[in-house]
Amino acid sequence: MTTTNSPSSPSSESLSRFSMKGVWAFLIVLFSMPLGHALMILSEKFAGDAYVFHAALVMGFIGVALLLWGFIARNATQQTILGFLGGVLFWTGWVEFAFVYYARRYGIEPLLDPVTKEVITKPEYLIMPSSISFWAMMMLGYTLNSRTGCNLFNWIQRHFLPKEKVRTFRAPVHNVAVTTFMEFNAVIWTCYLLLLFVYDEAFIGDRHPIAYIIAFGSLVWAMYLFSRLIRIKNIGAAIRYAIPTVIILWNTVEILGRWNLFKEIWVHPLEYALEMTLILVSFFVFIAILYFSDKRHMKQKADKNTQKTDETKS
Repeated sequence: MTTTNSPSSPSSESLSRFSMKGVWAFLIVLFSMPLGHALMILSEKFAGDAYVFHAALVMGFIGVALLLWGFIARNATQQTILGFLGGVLFWTGWVEFAFVYYARRYGIEPLLDPVTKEVITKPEYLIMPSSISFWAMMMLGYTLNSRTGCNLFNWIQRHFLPKEKVRTFRAPVHNVAVTTFMEFNAVIWTCYLLLLFVYDEAFIGDRHPIAYIIAFGSLVWAMYLFSRLIRIKNIGAAIRYAIPTVIILWNTVEILGRWNLFKEIWVHPLEYALEMTLILVSFFVFIAILYFSDKRHMKQKADKNTQKTDETKS
């Protein structure tokens, strides 16, 4: 079967023995996870019940604006960063808050601990599993009709679909910003559904052996992905590869938090304002490091090409 290069997966030429760019990319995506949670909490806190959904609407529009900016950007790294940031704001503003809106509108009650009466699962996450049919529809579309560059999709297509059909598949989009945007939303949606079905006592339960397998299996999987990530020297590819690496790792973080093994400071951003501020500052510092590193690399590459052209002419 022939292979197709995709902007969502690194080519063999973009790999090296070790690259700090992969580490920076990992930290950028990692810090976006608690920041996304904190953004939701702070929106509810400061906007209040009267304006929280207006704030969420604006948040989603900013995400779309960043996506469109990335769509017209010429630099692949800039496209990747804008697509990623757009995906974070779109998911938080329009997806998560949409479930919050309908949960409140129809009076869905949270799931409480039978002993402590503390909230275990918020109402919006109790109704989110209802989106699984739409998720399955999207996954079937990617699996049966396109080449995404995702190793999991590639494996399924290679082992379960006729080879002559797979050869005709083409990448659904070629714009890096759109690819990154869709990748973030698809992966985080998948992991949300996985965890919510695991938490549900009607299906599995958060103390079931399967929950332990998912928690520590996700950790091992993320470690493997990280070992590949730190070999990627292309900045855009590193960020795109860091998205599934971090979100899969976050399965472990979420389950350990569910077991009360540590306190999730991003759920209490005002109590841990200093820590969350440091995460926020570090997030933008790492983005700046990668952006200007890529800019310097592109300039050096352009200078070399100019030098070669001058030597050829002379």
